[in-house]
Amino acid sequence: MYQARVVDGELKKRLTSMGAVVLVGPRACGKTATARQFASSEVLLDVDRNARMAISVDPALVLEGAVPRLIDEWQIEPDIWNHIRRAVDDRGVPGQFILTGSAIPADDVTRHTGAGRLTRIRMRPMSLFETGASTGEISLKALLDGASPHSPNPGLTVPELAEKAAVGGWPGHLNLSASESLDAVRAYLDEIRRVDLVQADQRERDPVKVGRLLASLGRNVATYASISTLAADSGGTIGEMARTTVHAYLSVLDRLMIIEDQPAWSPHLRSKSRMRSASKRHFVDPSLAVAALRASPDQLLKDLELFGFIFESMVIRDLRVYSQAADAAVFQYLDNTGLEVDAIVQATDGRWAAFDIKLGQGYVEEGARNLLKFRDRVDTSRCGEPGNLAVIVGTGYGYTREDGVSVIPVGALGP
Repeated sequence: MYQARVVDGELKKRLTSMGAVVLVGPRACGKTATARQFASSEVLLDVDRNARMAISVDPALVLEGAVPRLIDEWQIEPDIWNHIRRAVDDRGVPGQFILTGSAIPADDVTRHTGAGRLTRIRMRPMSLFETGASTGEISLKALLDGASPHSPNPGLTVPELAEKAAVGGWPGHLNLSASESLDAVRAYLDEIRRVDLVQADQRERDPVKVGRLLASLGRNVATYASISTLAADSGGTIGEMARTTVHAYLSVLDRLMIIEDQPAWSPHLRSKSRMRSASKRHFVDPSLAVAALRASPDQLLKDLELFGFIFESMVIRDLRVYSQAADAAVFQYLDNTGLEVDAIVQATDGRWAAFDIKLGQGYVEEGARNLLKFRDRVDTSRCGEPGNLAVIVGTGYGYTREDGVSVIPVGALGP
């Protein structure tokens, strides 16, 4: 049975106003299953050889069918983009096509942007709320509006969180055991380094080097690791990997939507602190970091420092899913004094909230002090007051402290 996704509402809404919706995301995150909930007909370009041949002869043949018509893995035949745009123009009615793709084609100056005709929606692996591991009692949208969170203990334990992070949010793995899921994610990552990177731009890639870079990204997940840091860390015993090679591999991993860095927030400050512009490193799902390190939930529990970074990356994944539904985006903050805020969620209308992410309850006090110091540095006369300052934790209850900082268990967070 189809497991409802947060993005369902966004897709339904866009189909009422746009001629075509492009649903993008990493392979196996559930794009096709989601698109099928709204499509009336479909063509699957990754398995339909006849359809691919028809595109080279008469693309209109592939576009005919009940609407919305799903064109799955459209990037395999990128020439179809302009024909879809033309069909949308000619028909002049919204909701004609849903395109899904697990890779972003290389820039092609002959391909029209599709502005005003096609709209893109980013899809990611499932959040804890979507898999049923979070109650969703504390709404991110409500937090942006200034609501005070309140929830009973959702009951998630630290070992359960380690397992959730390791198996990830892949819809095809929901009925697998933890051991089977770990094997499946490792196989997925192995396929990426051996096959997907080559297919993405038709260039040979050294799978051993890609594997070392993926492991380095796993070790440096949720950090500000630079290209030079990754190059040195990926070299192993043979010496530093060329920085140009690291940059090229990261570029393809980004096109495949396997990595998704977290950009810096640039608020107006009342202090003399200088903001850093570096992005934080993340996989699109924390399970990929665990798989790249060939780790297990038990190993995460034995290395709580690493687990803390993996947990932060899992929370960032969930915040991205919930933020998109609230027409918001997820940033982070670091300045020259070392003050860091793990997540800033800002809506397009300017509303914002700041979050520190701590695996253990023992770090709530530290997180609260950090957030209050950050609030004092932001020029709220220009940025507006935050809807919330909150520490997101692994376990416990949801409540608001006397100093106004909220405490939110990740097992209660939702859209």
